[in-house]
Amino acid sequence: QVQLVESGGGLAQPGGSLRLSCAASGRTFSNYGMGWFRRAPRKEREFVATINRSGGTTSYADSVKGRFTISRDNAKNTVYLQMNSLKPEDTAVYYCAASVYGSVLYRANDYNYWGQGTQVTVSS
Repeated sequence: QVQLVESGGGLAQPGGSLRLSCAASGRTFSNYGMGWFRRAPRKEREFVATINRSGGTTSYADSVKGRFTISRDNAKNTVYLQMNSLKPEDTAVYYCAASVYGSVLYRANDYNYWGQGTQVTVSS
């Protein structure tokens, strides 16, 4: 069992930045592939970014590519999402997720554990 707790959400202005963190506890964090997803009001949950167990491979949704960066610190059992050049359409609840497969993964169904989510609001 893995427990995930997100933090770092809040209110940002358009063009601003936020860094989300996801702290994991439980089984060996470095075995898990990790991902970030988001759900905007009245929209389906969507993939944002993913990173493999070692941190050597990452992948992003086209909507955030070049603006967001996913990273992980296996010594701290934490995965991060650095969000720059934020846009109002980035407003959503952001969730981190862990997968036993360990690789980069794009589908929510491939993830076994989920955090409770953290709200990100981008508004002037």
